[in-house]
Amino acid sequence: MNASPETLGPALLDRLPVSVQTPAYDRAALAPGMAHLGVGAFHRCHQAEYTDDLLSLQFDRWGVVGINIRPPSLAATLGRQSGLYTRLIRENSHVEARVIGSIVKVVDSQESAEPALDVLASPDIELVTMTVTEKGYCHIPSSGELDLGHPDIVHDLANPEAPRSVPGIIARTLELRRATHGRSLTLLSCDNIPTNGVILEKVVRTFAERRGKGLADWITANAAFPCAMVDRIAPAVTQPDLDSVEQWFGYRDAAVAVGEPFRQWVIEQKFAGRVPRWDLVGATFIDDVTPFEHLKMRVLNGAQTTLATLGVLAGLEHTFDAVADPLLLAFVRRMLVEETLPTLTPVPGVLPLAYVEQSLGRLQNTAIRHRNHQIATDGSQKIVQRLLNPIRDRLRQGAGIGLLSVPVAGWMAYLIQASTRFGKRWPVSDPYAGKVAGIADTVGRDAPALASGILAIDTIFAPGLAANETFRAAVTSALDDLLSDDPMAAVRHSLEQDEVARLKRSKQSAL
Repeated sequence: MNASPETLGPALLDRLPVSVQTPAYDRAALAPGMAHLGVGAFHRCHQAEYTDDLLSLQFDRWGVVGINIRPPSLAATLGRQSGLYTRLIRENSHVEARVIGSIVKVVDSQESAEPALDVLASPDIELVTMTVTEKGYCHIPSSGELDLGHPDIVHDLANPEAPRSVPGIIARTLELRRATHGRSLTLLSCDNIPTNGVILEKVVRTFAERRGKGLADWITANAAFPCAMVDRIAPAVTQPDLDSVEQWFGYRDAAVAVGEPFRQWVIEQKFAGRVPRWDLVGATFIDDVTPFEHLKMRVLNGAQTTLATLGVLAGLEHTFDAVADPLLLAFVRRMLVEETLPTLTPVPGVLPLAYVEQSLGRLQNTAIRHRNHQIATDGSQKIVQRLLNPIRDRLRQGAGIGLLSVPVAGWMAYLIQASTRFGKRWPVSDPYAGKVAGIADTVGRDAPALASGILAIDTIFAPGLAANETFRAAVTSALDDLLSDDPMAAVRHSLEQDEVARLKRSKQSAL
């Protein structure tokens, strides 16, 4: 009988196949210097890898303590493996395996904030990175303000020493640091939110102001909240991903992470103390992240959201299936080139058209099995920066929005069809799913009434935009098509109308 394969751990590192790269530094000498909130696939494929690169180049006290305050639990996966895991880079048929060693310890703090606070308040921790998803900030998407009605915020203001939310935990961390040792802290958001550092600072400061006792002023003087733009496609890990390591390399790993070859990290130079020199291993330290942020969110992420919801409506499983569809590819390329790119400010060293093609090429990678439903998760938290902000810019310019309006209607149709009245076609995960389902259940198949009801959600749609007749008409028309027996009619119609508008413009310019 064959012995079952060994599980990845420190004792196995020296006996791994030569095809698996291992840490090029002494992990036993690695001490914690930073913490990360939200240890998921993205962190393991991005910040932890950059840190692993840096430790190999310039060893320093920058071991990472990984903390989860929401499921999943880390103890049985990364915990059992002493923080080690295999990072697979996959591009079509090519695979590259590497064991990452930068996470020195993991902490589960789902039941109580105490274990997280013990780490975060420690004087050894000089920096905290985080990937807690858009909804983790408990902010109002349309304004960026702290949502004081959020149940976790209501709880945390009443019970500040036992917080549940990210803003509450960070405010309590800073309160404890002030009371015990007074050391400053950099809090670096790595979430896909525009001006993420500004929003993080805003929600934490608002919370601290409610707490009083001079905490907000101490935070201003002793904490930094730099903005950052992060990029690498790292889908949710599947059982076949876990099995593949055992099949290819002969060992078990319960914490595999899978990503594409491309990666990018642009960080605002605004730190409260020491910071890892990630710029030595490919990250960019810069004064203003905004142009990079807008480019990535409006082009790559805008394409992802568009392909995800329209892909589901077209019956397609993965992003690479959606981008392989000639109609959807033609649509998303035209949308990006004609309507999105004109809203962007120039980015040093980046050619916009080349960036569009590079982004679409990345989405064609068949080894990155990113499910459309996964990308569509929490769409209400994403469409403001990816679609609504460029639409607002276009309307200000007096320019067309016929293409950008379609994925907005796509998001609506995706949630509408999850409602009881529309047959619960698929399960969805979105903070506004219940609200949209309530509108759909009340109104039924009446596109103007559905669009009106959803556009009235002012925490997503700013009132000025929701009232704009051009926008309302474009979204309503697309929604009507998307809810029909031929949902892709919306895509075809918008391309045809765009073509007519283009011919009209070219005739006028020729006069």
